[in-house]
Amino acid sequence: MTQKNKAFAVEKVNLHIVNWLKTYAENARVSGFVVGVSGGIDSAVTSTLCAQTGLKTLCVELPIHQAASHVSRKKEHIAQLKKRFANVDSVSIDLTETFEHFKKTMPASRDEVKVNLSLANTRARLRMTTLYYLAGIHGLLVAGTGNKVEDFGVGFYTKYGDGGVDLSPIADLMKSEVYALGRFLEVPNSILNAAPTDGLFGDNRSDEDQLGASYDELEAAMLALENGQTQADLTGRSLEVFNIYTHLHLINQHKMNPIPVCVIPKELR
Repeated sequence: MTQKNKAFAVEKVNLHIVNWLKTYAENARVSGFVVGVSGGIDSAVTSTLCAQTGLKTLCVELPIHQAASHVSRKKEHIAQLKKRFANVDSVSIDLTETFEHFKKTMPASRDEVKVNLSLANTRARLRMTTLYYLAGIHGLLVAGTGNKVEDFGVGFYTKYGDGGVDLSPIADLMKSEVYALGRFLEVPNSILNAAPTDGLFGDNRSDEDQLGASYDELEAAMLALENGQTQADLTGRSLEVFNIYTHLHLINQHKMNPIPVCVIPKELR
């Protein structure tokens, strides 16, 4: 991964986020954070930032038919964090049986594509529910792991799943900036070098497989749109990715915008 913004002040950004987390926790009168650790770069960076606050940081493994490579990466990361930070604790809760029971209780459907997508989102929502249970009994905040491209660009997350959090420390960082911060924070190379994946389908498909473009490409498209460029300004692969980005950005607005409220006119009350 290459960093797009040469002026990205990684050390200052690191300090800014850590101070922001500490201030937020203090104002919320909580003792720390709970983070779902997946074995990917975003959760690795988020959990490290939380650990740097000195506040209680609970790293949670939530496997559901998880690939062995994902399991090994997150275990390596959590072990490293616990060695570096005395305030880090961890717990592993296998939700596979819960997930399978859920599947058995759901009505049958012939639309396999929709079923698979709904079940993938169910995995994320089961994890969210578990994180909030742990946050509740320990008096912690659920820290989100989404970055700017995912959260505000293409909406690549599950509504009320990994999108259901109390605060988002890295949601204003591009993916390339998350990688730059990850290197600075000494995230394990196994995570830095792994292909990004949401791990929700029980196979080896990457985020790029699902999105149709790499994060570097989507980041460039996001910046192009922010800079006022249109389809007429682009050609070839740049145009193709721009169309992918703008399509996903449009159809996932329901994730990015506040819940619509039907306001009743005063004269009807």
